[in-house]
Amino acid sequence: MIKKLVLTSLLLMGCAQDPHRVSYPLLGGDSITFGTSTKLTVINYWAVWCGPCRKEIPEFNQFAKEHADQVVVLAVNFDGSEGDALRAEIEKLGIDFPSLLADPRDIWGLEPVNVLPETLVIGTDGKLLQRMIGPQTAEILEALL
Repeated sequence: MIKKLVLTSLLLMGCAQDPHRVSYPLLGGDSITFGTSTKLTVINYWAVWCGPCRKEIPEFNQFAKEHADQVVVLAVNFDGSEGDALRAEIEKLGIDFPSLLADPRDIWGLEPVNVLPETLVIGTDGKLLQRMIGPQTAEILEALL
């Protein structure tokens, strides 16, 4: 089993897609293509049951609001909730930034999330700049700019 997981991860890393060619849908009907913006992109992985996720969401909300001219903050639900269930969870947690309907991490050859919260930082060129594990604070997020 471990050999299979390692092989799959290596294959995904070698076959990472061009982020400029993949469009990901957002809840509400819009979509995003990584590498086509002049803004830094921050992707936050969360779950309703994740205490540290719940704690950091206000930090992300404030960061997204204060730096809308420099950064795009996106959410990814770890549990894969969809439709009304996803909307209800977003409302329950007070997430004010857009939510991706599909996890884009395969385009950077990343393995599935195994620890929450997790945050990815994507450059304007669509390349992965940083992978941050654990809860983020306003100070940490500000340092990204």
